[in-house]
Amino acid sequence: MAGLRLGPLLRYLDGSSATVWVETSRPCTAEVRGADGAGGEARTFQVAGHHYALVPVTGLRPGTASTYEVLLDGAPVWPLPDSPFPPSEIRTPDEGGVRVAFGSCRWAAPPTHEADPVGPDALDTLAARIAADPATERPDVLLLLGDQVYADETSDATRRWLAARRDLTEPPGDQVADYEEYTQLYYESWLDPEVRWLLSTVPSCMIFDDHDVIDDWNTSASWLAGIRATPWWRERLLSGLVSYWVHQHLGNLSPAELAADPLYAAVRASADATDLLREHASRADQDPSSVRWSYRRDFGRVRLLMVDTRAARVLDEGKRSMLHPAEERWLREQVLDTPGSYDHLLIGTSLPWLLPHLVHDAEAWNAALCRGERGGRWARFGETLRQRADLEHWAAFPASFEALAGLIAEAGSGERAPATVCVLSGDVHHAYVAEPSWPEGSGPRSRVLQLTCSPVHNSIPLSIRLGFRFGWSGVGRALGRWFERHGRGERPSIDWRRTGGPWFGNQLMTLTLRGRSARLRLDQARASGNGAPRLETVTEYELTPQ
Repeated sequence: MAGLRLGPLLRYLDGSSATVWVETSRPCTAEVRGADGAGGEARTFQVAGHHYALVPVTGLRPGTASTYEVLLDGAPVWPLPDSPFPPSEIRTPDEGGVRVAFGSCRWAAPPTHEADPVGPDALDTLAARIAADPATERPDVLLLLGDQVYADETSDATRRWLAARRDLTEPPGDQVADYEEYTQLYYESWLDPEVRWLLSTVPSCMIFDDHDVIDDWNTSASWLAGIRATPWWRERLLSGLVSYWVHQHLGNLSPAELAADPLYAAVRASADATDLLREHASRADQDPSSVRWSYRRDFGRVRLLMVDTRAARVLDEGKRSMLHPAEERWLREQVLDTPGSYDHLLIGTSLPWLLPHLVHDAEAWNAALCRGERGGRWARFGETLRQRADLEHWAAFPASFEALAGLIAEAGSGERAPATVCVLSGDVHHAYVAEPSWPEGSGPRSRVLQLTCSPVHNSIPLSIRLGFRFGWSGVGRALGRWFERHGRGERPSIDWRRTGGPWFGNQLMTLTLRGRSARLRLDQARASGNGAPRLETVTEYELTPQ
């Protein structure tokens, strides 16, 4: 009899349809059966000896909540017997607005009987709050902005599992090496009881960042040449991209997009899709323009664009860009499609667009050195520094930084401009709000904000706390101007200021968007006196249009 190995994950959701992802122990037919007659089924497909299904659910009605169960070959497997959690639900949106929670950077939480070295997990505490009171406020969608798993920073439990499988003195050591080892990361992360239940009842959208493959993935052409020379890199990369497609990317797509996707059709028709997906991953590596990981989701009058800022890069020093030309065109088309059709634009990019001024100026200076603005010796120094100091955010791609500023200004201009344009990011292990300003007469009507929130569950070293606080300071900004002059670069066309934070902790931000109003809340996971962690609101305020 087939068993449920992982999931269910509620992924895509609109007013009438949804998709639910599962991994099973053997080939079977997976069925989702709703209490109100909604449901659907799908046959599993196979990848590297594992069996998966993405079940389309139809017959849903807007503005309703329907409990559901999962059956494999007709036998019920979800909810789990004696589960302490309420039944999983599919809550369809109505026209009243949308509540979007987001964050990034989640190490898998240890078992409850072990001490947590980095403090309570924000997703665990969110799940506990909803489970304790199912009628309480909950997100309509959860955006996970990168580093859902850590292929290069494994836990003690995973290292023990790896050591039983192979010799860890051989590269890549205690990092994951192949697809099977990636599946272990997802088991460790998504079988966490609270997170498993949360992802079964709150829809999610995901995008990768570097640790989903390796730290500082695609920093530069020099970095890429160096890692491609290692004997283990190709298998790591292909396995990382295949596992991402299976576990994360597939569920990002709507039923209509899935129906039109020739790769998905080929995977479902194949007895074993491993080679198909490895070829797809290889094409993505060799020609980033051949594969799009970015995607669009519309929630009523809220438009979300999740943008790939890792695999879509152009690394040639003379043409260096965060997004290759085809990806830039796609982003522009989605932003400007049907002006006036959305009240809020959300641009999800794992890497912050607006950083503390000193950090921005240091990255732009480094980019100028690497381009050769100060000669060959400085260029070599710049490349070494770039790789050691992780200087690879939007600021390290100055033309792309300016292009995004220009696109946001264009989107936010005119009589039908949205109320807000929010860039949602993670990566930097703290949270803050920053607001840009344009030269007089050239700025948008919309209120534009950089909303950065991480980590969900990770460490926050003292160096990060001190460094980012200093980066926002007046002294830090003055030092940044020195970098700017030395690099002989141009100043950014916009300025910006920090209007919230920095906040440090395991945390989630939530945007509540109704009509043309927007409200922001930051919650942190904190231990309580009785040992049960909880979410505490750190700040909450209206984001009124300018």
